[in-house]
Parts: sequence; C-alpha cells; structure tokens
Amino acid sequence: MSSLKLIALDETDLAVISACLQDAVFKTGDADFHGKERTFTLETNRFVWEENEDKTNERRRSVLALKQVGAVRSRGINLKDTDAVHALLAVRFAPAEEAPAGAIELVLSGGAVIRLEVDCIEVQLTDVGGGWETNFRPRHPVGG
Repeated sequence: MSSLKLIALDETDLAVISACLQDAVFKTGDADFHGKERTFTLETNRFVWEENEDKTNERRRSVLALKQVGAVRSRGINLKDTDAVHALLAVRFAPAEEAPAGAIELVLSGGAVIRLEVDCIEVQLTDVGGGWETNFRPRHPVGG
C-alpha cells in the first residue's frame, strides 16, 4: 500500500483531493491557521477509498495543507471544544470575481463549514503515517 501525495492547483485537482478526503474525521484542535505563513493545516484520519474495493476497511493519518490563505472563517463549530470530532464530506472551490482568487470550503457533517479565502488554489494532501484497520465503513444513503 502506497502513501498518498497529491497537489491541487485547479478545481479539477481539488475534486480529486475532495474524493480522497470524503469521510475523513478530525478534531477541532487538529486544524491550525498560520497567519504569517498564510497556511492552513488540517490533520485527519482519512478513510482509504482508493484501495478499498472488497478489501479491509482502512484509515490513514493525513495532512491537508492549504496555502495562499488570507482569512479563515467557520460556521457550526465550537472552536473552544478542541476535542469535538467532525466528519469531512467535501472540499469545494467558490471562485471570486477576480480569478484565480476565491474561497475553499471544507464542508462538514451537521451543516458545519470551514471557509478559507485564498489568492489561488494551492493545496497538498499527504499521508503521514501507516494505515490501520477499522470495522466501520462510511455509508451514504441514496435518495431521500
């Protein structure tokens, strides 16, 4: 099993990273904005979808790093509760009027969102540890 190392410089690349991070879990305290470096990092336990067809369910420790970040805002998250666990559903880009700037949104379960104002898309996803087996496989009901 190989470690994942991805870079996104446009919306198409970002969609790949979003798919790899679907159902990743993290604690509020695993998110950090380094204002001087204009970098936002998020340590996650991501579900390994890419190697998971009929195999053991696995999670890996991964770091999502977003660069060229000017501001970070959140909705639906108690920032003081650093042990609260969140599930990441999607990473999406909303372009600003003046390209290539915009906002990258980390869409979380329960309606929570982390919104990062960026000068451009510059995102890295890297596995930083080995995998471990999990009995839980995320499910998403279809229809409603």
